[in-house]
Amino acid sequence: MAFYIVQHGQSLTKDLDPEKGLSPSGFETVEKIARVALHYGVTVARIQHSGKKRARQTAELLDEILKPAHGFQEVTGIKPLDDVAAFASQVDYSANTMVVGHLPFLERLTSFLITGQQSPIVFKLQNGGILCLDQIENSDAPTIKWALMPLVN
Repeated sequence: MAFYIVQHGQSLTKDLDPEKGLSPSGFETVEKIARVALHYGVTVARIQHSGKKRARQTAELLDEILKPAHGFQEVTGIKPLDDVAAFASQVDYSANTMVVGHLPFLERLTSFLITGQQSPIVFKLQNGGILCLDQIENSDAPTIKWALMPLVN
């Protein structure tokens, strides 16, 4: 069982899309990462997203490929500047939930879950990458179990 953290795929600039939906490269990267995750047998029960266009589009692609039993849905409390501690109190590592959102929230959430502090950042996310956290036996803190990050130049 695990908790998956995904930064949305690369987005278009505001001048090309005021809502900053995914760029063609963003779609391609998310699809590739999702197919690698599927190939490795990653099982996701549900996907949650922030509701912003780029996060929703990322969640839709992940849903299409990973086929979580409970689909995907918008949730509150995971926008870029939302309260990390409030969301962290709801994390259930046994639920196989994937959360698709934004920086700085996701990196602060990762740090908070692992160390109890929002900084320093303990893992640098990349657009379209998946970070897997899992609960350590006999510990209150999770650990980074694995990560699938896109190739970057």
